[in-house]
Amino acid sequence: MLIGKELLEKYKSLCKKSEQDIAKGCGYIGPSGRVLKKSFYRALVQAKGYKLSSKLTGRNSNRLSRGRKADFRTKVHGNGNLLIGHAYTKKLGLIPGQSFKIEIKKNSKIIYLIPLS
Repeated sequence: MLIGKELLEKYKSLCKKSEQDIAKGCGYIGPSGRVLKKSFYRALVQAKGYKLSSKLTGRNSNRLSRGRKADFRTKVHGNGNLLIGHAYTKKLGLIPGQSFKIEIKKNSKIIYLIPLS
């Protein structure tokens, strides 16, 4: 993601394109491919020399992740699924497509995920 002078220069070179394309061209794309417009506009305003107050940026603006903080709790959903979630798989360094063997200890209700090679 471009910031400062580099952001302004790239913005000027892409000024004839759509807002979406400008933000993409400046590198404001999330891991899922979604354009991060809010982050782009915030960086653009700061690059133009304006100071953003903490009221405008929000109390959690320095966080790298979005959404709720991982609290290592989950529940069984109505359809019977048990969701682990991105925060936990990221913390363990798991990657999409990685396979696991599931072992269950019924008496103690413990579930083990054992990575398959």
